[in-house]
Amino acid sequence: MSESCFRAIEITVPVEEVDRETERVVAALQKKVRIPGFRPGKVPATMIRARYAKDIREDVLESLAPKHFTRRAEAENLRVVGSPKMKDVHFEAGEPLKFTVECEVAPVFELGEYNNLTVHYDEPQVGDEDVAARLEQLRDEKADYINIDPRPVADGDFAVVSLKSLAGIEDPPIEQDEIQFHVGGESTLPEFAENLRGASPGDEKEIEVSYPADYGQERLAGKKVRFHVGLKAIRRKELPELNDDFAKDLGDYQNLEELREEVRRAIYREREFLAKQESKNEIVDKLVEMHPFPVPETFVDGQIESYAQQYLATFTARGIDPRTINIDWAKLKESQQDRAVREVRASMILDRIAEREAIAAMTDEVDRELHRIARQEREAVAAVRMRLEKDGTLRRIANRIRTEKTLNFLFDTARKEAKE
Repeated sequence: MSESCFRAIEITVPVEEVDRETERVVAALQKKVRIPGFRPGKVPATMIRARYAKDIREDVLESLAPKHFTRRAEAENLRVVGSPKMKDVHFEAGEPLKFTVECEVAPVFELGEYNNLTVHYDEPQVGDEDVAARLEQLRDEKADYINIDPRPVADGDFAVVSLKSLAGIEDPPIEQDEIQFHVGGESTLPEFAENLRGASPGDEKEIEVSYPADYGQERLAGKKVRFHVGLKAIRRKELPELNDDFAKDLGDYQNLEELREEVRRAIYREREFLAKQESKNEIVDKLVEMHPFPVPETFVDGQIESYAQQYLATFTARGIDPRTINIDWAKLKESQQDRAVREVRASMILDRIAEREAIAAMTDEVDRELHRIARQEREAVAAVRMRLEKDGTLRRIANRIRTEKTLNFLFDTARKEAKE
């Protein structure tokens, strides 16, 4: 636990209060216990005390300890986080009840000057060459691939192959009935291009492919995989002509010039978003540096647990059972400690700023996100709302909106300087 967030609170309950509570517990037991030879409610208190000493002790502690701990925490303005632990209990007849509660509390810190922070920000620029490049991407996405008469594969062709892994990769194997490779293209690994070049439709062979360590699919990164490859067809790529008809096919555009302007605006929005995110990250870094208070280990552990859940979710999304993954959790926690501390501290600072500036997530803002999720999952809004309220997701959505609004406020009030 963080030393500044840790508390060991010693509590004493007067003997008179302990005795009164003990009498109350004994009286309650008298009414409900059944002992042969005694009518209900007539069992002597001395017998109750003797037979149920352990139960009486537990009931008295359960009644008095939380009440006195809460009273003490309120008196000292402590916001307790996590689960307090009671230890060193001294509970003897005729003596005051004494015990110690170990807990963590949220840190108390003063907000520094957060208005008019200086951050680096450059207004995005979009040139004609940027628009032209994006239009070429759109043409590429709308390209047609036309089968050509059988002949040996040459550079520039698109080879349609069947692919099955034979060795070098764990189950399940890779098996695709039809996949397309651009022979000689930058996106095609050299081994595929070399073995397809000169082959004709109908040819089959086994090849070995070495995947680079930074390959996009983690399952293949750094592996040598042996494949059975069958060449099925050869295709050529036909790009649509860049004209008014192309613009109309893409959407509600009257002509190519309208499409160009919308592409320009889209690129600007993308670059503006990224530039603002970079500036907001700089703001967060400055706020964290300005407020070097300790954070509760409970919060840090929760943040690391969130990272772990996200990590496991990537395996689930790829069809891999997370239970089969051998993860060194101690190493994971150690590696993510600094990041988690920073993010927890940043969250607490932004929360305080939001409180001071009366920034909150409005009902309509949360509802818009709720409706988006319902459309995406094709469920009724009421059903999605009930589920998200139950698992706490709705509260997290509201917190995320509030945080984003707080960051927007900080960005708007910051002094912007151009990057060197």
